[in-house]
Amino acid sequence: MSALPARADAVVIGGGVIGTSAAYHLAEAGMNTVLLERGSLGGGASAHTAGMVRTYFPGDPYTGQMAVRSLNAYHDFARHTAAPLGLKRLGFMVLFTEEEQIAKFEATHQAQQAAGVHVGLISAREASGLNPLINERAVLAAAWSPEAYHVDGLDIVRGYAAAARNHGARLFTHTPVTGIDDDNTIHTPQGSIKADSIVCTAGPWSREVASMASVDLPMTPHAIEMLFTDIPPSPQREMPMTMHATSGLRIRSWKDRILLAMGVPKAGEAREAWLGRIAGHLGTLYPALDGIGLHRAWTGDFDASPNNTALIGEHPTRRFLYAAGFTGAGLCQAPAAGEKLRDLLIVK
Repeated sequence: MSALPARADAVVIGGGVIGTSAAYHLAEAGMNTVLLERGSLGGGASAHTAGMVRTYFPGDPYTGQMAVRSLNAYHDFARHTAAPLGLKRLGFMVLFTEEEQIAKFEATHQAQQAAGVHVGLISAREASGLNPLINERAVLAAAWSPEAYHVDGLDIVRGYAAAARNHGARLFTHTPVTGIDDDNTIHTPQGSIKADSIVCTAGPWSREVASMASVDLPMTPHAIEMLFTDIPPSPQREMPMTMHATSGLRIRSWKDRILLAMGVPKAGEAREAWLGRIAGHLGTLYPALDGIGLHRAWTGDFDASPNNTALIGEHPTRRFLYAAGFTGAGLCQAPAAGEKLRDLLIVK
């Protein structure tokens, strides 16, 4: 590993999708950029997702607007990074099992459309046509958004990292930040570097990093566990990501199995009880999956803000910027987040 430089215009802390996007956009704008990652690039939250980018976020048109902007960038990704992503359209569906959920959808539909989100209300029969596992009798209606794609998050990280290097950025892995001085000198086991501006994109560790600079980011790390089913008894056609509005249970195709997630056990809840809750929802919503075996796929942490909307901004009295609190939707917003951080810095 090359030696850490003495200074940089911008030092990005965190090498996931948000950090590598920031490093690329800053370097491409001509800034002397250094990225510090405590482990390997994309080894944190970016590696522990369901591998989907989507534009519809129920009740949150602002995140949808960020996601629309980002999806446009992903479609143009190869032209900017020379790294094709291989986006595969699957679509995203939210199942409504309560009348109140339909009313909330209708109340925010116009705002979603104004944000550029393509989503509409469909019947239970139409929903089962898109995902034949659905029990029509258990569903009142569904929101359907065709603009949702499978993507490998590590492909995004690698593409942005390579493009950042091509524009002169220097990326240092296995270089954890151990301290930040008042003058923006950043300390690591590999040495220290003075930053004109610090950009915190450390995912679940963003609050910890910010506190080193005496900056308070109101974020809480949340855990999530992804599960695989056994191989279903009959072959299943590829289905869209499907979420239950009440429980938050999400399922999607994953090779010959089904990948699913519903958070983690509640405080004081036994793992078996949590798995039992998941099994109950599966049996009700998707009868063909009733009683199917569930197995741990992978676990990870993500960063959540108080209102589950990403925090992107700068400290009012020091050159410390941040992009955090993506609540598991960092893949969906990484290009737009990098652009916003760039725009905040280049107007200085």
